[in-house]
Amino acid sequence: MSVTPQTNTTLPDLAAALIERDDFVICGHVSPDGDCIGSQLGLMHALRSLGKRAVCLLAKDEPIDVRLAFLPGADELAPAASYAGPAATFVAVDVPMRDRMNSAAARLLDACDFSVTIDHHAFDERMSDLAYVDPDTAATTMLVWELAGLMGAERGPELATCCYTGLVTDTGRFQYQNTDAAALAAGAAMVEAGADPAAVARHIFQNRSLPSVRLEALAVERMRFGAGGAYALSWVERADFEATGAVKADAEPIIDALRSLRGVRVACMLRDQGDSVRGSFRAKDGTDVAALARTMGGGGHKAAAGFTLSGSVDAAVERVGALLDDALKTGEREA
Repeated sequence: MSVTPQTNTTLPDLAAALIERDDFVICGHVSPDGDCIGSQLGLMHALRSLGKRAVCLLAKDEPIDVRLAFLPGADELAPAASYAGPAATFVAVDVPMRDRMNSAAARLLDACDFSVTIDHHAFDERMSDLAYVDPDTAATTMLVWELAGLMGAERGPELATCCYTGLVTDTGRFQYQNTDAAALAAGAAMVEAGADPAAVARHIFQNRSLPSVRLEALAVERMRFGAGGAYALSWVERADFEATGAVKADAEPIIDALRSLRGVRVACMLRDQGDSVRGSFRAKDGTDVAALARTMGGGGHKAAAGFTLSGSVDAAVERVGALLDDALKTGEREA
């Protein structure tokens, strides 16, 4: 499958098109992360500063990660399924395809008079009238930040905090391969505009729950290594959440523990969802984990990708392990 980004406009032209409209609904993907929520809320603040009506919707009726609740405007997030207001212009952010939006959000997309996509995930599907997709950009919030400037929106502390949060989470605290000069320059501009890096770090990276740490302990205990230690694979089961009192978001940081191990080139974390298994890949070298994810119906970025498999977690462990064994045949794990 090709992954040519479906871009049919420029950011200046997109800015001009948005300025001509007044009512917006902004939505991202299911299980939204920091870049998704930060992009939604950041764009909302930008549009409101221009006198526009803008609301942010959740693709699925599910609580957001509690660590993101500090973001200005997060308390206004509402499920797309319960939204009954006007839907003149639909803006999809940080979401490359309809399947990642859930049916309620997709219905709103179809009901709108005009639709826009702003994203940094390369995918061969275009679902809106105007789409700007830049897979070389570290985070979608960088695009929102630039777009806000082009629209002449107020780039104050609220917008800066939302955009900085998306940037710092999608770059892994400026540690991942997508951290480049443009990302660092954007982060500096956001800080200059009022984002507080220490405060964001306290909320996002120094705010784990005790159940999350206990869940990680279970995952670390059952880690598997393969391809001479080139990959680390682990998983959490539904019973683990009941035993620790953890919620879904508590599993998100675990993959970083696997990724941090010396000699590991690719980390994979699996989460049992009952009738399916959600998987995440992270790469530390040039391995294209998005290509691996696509073989299982998923996708993402070269260094960070995800997928969903039907069936049991045991079957997923075997399938993913075999895939990684084949992809990472060379290399010995360092002592």
